[in-house]
Amino acid sequence: MRCRWANPSGEAGTVTAELATVLPAVVLVLGCCLGAVQVIGQQVRLTDAAADAARALARGDSTERVAALVAAQVPGAHVSAHPNGEFLCATVQAASGFGPFSAWGLRLEASSCALAGGL
Repeated sequence: MRCRWANPSGEAGTVTAELATVLPAVVLVLGCCLGAVQVIGQQVRLTDAAADAARALARGDSTERVAALVAAQVPGAHVSAHPNGEFLCATVQAASGFGPFSAWGLRLEASSCALAGGL
């Protein structure tokens, strides 16, 4: 008696071969998605650091103190300040922290402004 699930056409193992072919692509896509989430997290930290830097500059803190504040939040970040009317604005830039995106030269940037002389 033959098993009704037997494959009479001799294609045994094709599902295994297809899985072995597709699995590296699935792992690559999953890795890129997780890397993108990491880059988004870094962008959120840059935005928060830019807001803190703008408020500190508006209070009159020194640029060295503001640079130290930003470096504590996002290692390797560079901060620049510029006036915009009655506001002081801070721009924070950093290279991507995720390897492949960093290798491609992806730089992240965030800006924020605060009312000059504010508390």
